[in-house]
Amino acid sequence: RTEGGREMAAWARAVRGLLLDVSGVLYDSGGDGGVPIAGSVEAVRRIKASGLKLQFCTNETQATREKFVKKLQGMGFDISVAEVTAPAPAACRILKERSLRPHLLVHNDLVPEFAEIDKANPNCVVIGDAAENFTYANLNEAFRVLIGMEKPVLISLGRGRYYKETDGLKLDVGAYMKALEYACDVQAEVVGKPAKAFFESALAEMGVPPQEAIMIGDDIVNDVGGAQRCGMRALQVRTGKYRPCDENHPHVKPDAYVNNLAEAVDVILQQL
Repeated sequence: RTEGGREMAAWARAVRGLLLDVSGVLYDSGGDGGVPIAGSVEAVRRIKASGLKLQFCTNETQATREKFVKKLQGMGFDISVAEVTAPAPAACRILKERSLRPHLLVHNDLVPEFAEIDKANPNCVVIGDAAENFTYANLNEAFRVLIGMEKPVLISLGRGRYYKETDGLKLDVGAYMKALEYACDVQAEVVGKPAKAFFESALAEMGVPPQEAIMIGDDIVNDVGGAQRCGMRALQVRTGKYRPCDENHPHVKPDAYVNNLAEAVDVILQQL
């Protein structure tokens, strides 16, 4: 049946919490800081007003959470650091638990996240979206650290292939992670989407079980596929890095496609 001319969507029923990807869902990043996607600021405000639980689940590794959140607040988003699940803090927990001392191949702006971690005489490599820092010399240095270890440990803050900025698509950390995996014959441990532990930690922050949560993202594999493997429903927005060929993906079928976050929120709020 339809309500208000809109199809009543089975995927939107019995929802208590939403996980939102940030880049490509809330805004498109860019050299100038980026621009909000139409309707997304208002959509976040409406989610909060509805009483639904909300967690922002990002693989952003070009800035500390504080700096990232400040940028989004400047665009008008109602968001706080506590509402953001991001790879760097999760990686720091792992490094401490396992007494690992990282060689960092990350963006300069992310380095403060690792301030309390011992980096002397490294026994692992941590790679993030280093952008301009992905030079041959820097990759080669990370390669040498890994290849010199008896049991190389490579921790990657995500495995995205590319993302969208205002001036077009950009290579992401996954491409460089694969280069190091291949050169050193090592399998990276991924912290961030699509790792199950990452989604589970976002759900735990909200206090919502997977079957009562929906993930909304622009990355068919890491956002949608990753969330579905955790037992969540997942929607793909047709914004950000979305490309029409995503709709014929051989393995991942979203619970629904929506044109943007605002449309998803319309449907979900109608079911409450």
